[in-house]
Amino acid sequence: MAHLFSPLKIKSIELKNRIVVSPMCEYSSIDGFANNWHLVHLGARAIGGAGLIITEAAAVSAEGRITFADLGIWKNEHIAKLKEITNFIEEQGAFAGVQLAHAGRKASHTEPWNGGKQLPPTDENGWDTVAPSAIPFGREPIAPVEVDKAGIVKVIADFKAAAGRALAAGFKVIELHAAHGYLIHQFLSPISNQRTDEYGGLFAHRIRLLLEILAAVKEVWPEEYPLFVRISATEWTEGGWTIEDSVGLSKILKENGVDLIDCSTGGNVAGAQIPLKPGYQVEFAETIKKETDILTGAVGLITEAEQANEIITNGQADVVLLARELLKDPHFPLRAAHELGVEVKWPSQYERAKW
Repeated sequence: MAHLFSPLKIKSIELKNRIVVSPMCEYSSIDGFANNWHLVHLGARAIGGAGLIITEAAAVSAEGRITFADLGIWKNEHIAKLKEITNFIEEQGAFAGVQLAHAGRKASHTEPWNGGKQLPPTDENGWDTVAPSAIPFGREPIAPVEVDKAGIVKVIADFKAAAGRALAAGFKVIELHAAHGYLIHQFLSPISNQRTDEYGGLFAHRIRLLLEILAAVKEVWPEEYPLFVRISATEWTEGGWTIEDSVGLSKILKENGVDLIDCSTGGNVAGAQIPLKPGYQVEFAETIKKETDILTGAVGLITEAEQANEIITNGQADVVLLARELLKDPHFPLRAAHELGVEVKWPSQYERAKW
């Protein structure tokens, strides 16, 4: 049996399969607005058969963007186009999720194809960045500002307001981005968090911001809709965040109403030696799933139908999140079903192209 195509019920929604479109930055917005690029990009993956489509990181504030071209959800005017996109996704039999994010010290950059350079606040497209501590990322020339208590209160409020807008826009899943060296991850890691107040030092203090954001989001997000958290399960660096930390955090997140841990790695330490190979992060999803009994998602160089199916069949994760492979082939789910001998419903407009 191809378990990859078994349904998965999470609270009030039921995914038709275990294939999730991983958040992938498109750097194609002006002032945070979604546009027809996002409609076609995300809509194509829904047509292609994925069960859940998660947007790229949607910034909860203008200063929380990675680049000036990031998608945003920090003002009510952003809702209308996002609603058009979620409506289309659901018309294709899929669900729409949004990843809520704040880039912290990794904000204020140019797009990758324009060098991905850090921009100073004096640049017309730059701004001051914030972090738990005034430590730049890698060899970045500009140190972030250590966020004060008022700034932390604002960050929490921004996530809460963004969650309310996500609901108004028709999303059924929220994923909090606590990975890849962005603001929440910066607070989690002892490498980037050198604070001595209640948000730094001990593990329980470093996870405080995430838990406070989660509690604020739950005030406006319906209990029947799923909440995911993406984490970097390890930083691949001595003295950094570890899989043991991730297991401990996941237990606490489960107790606080999180439904699924999206298990990525790295991103907070420039130059970390990451052993890239097919499925190199699956072991972390498996460990967290087995030690905490929470749903997990596996991501990272998952490119083949049989590979994805084995992850689900072997109980290593509950969903697989695909990124680059779905950029290359929006119809990977339809192709995977064919390769695994599963009959799935094609869009009527595409029926004549079936294998």
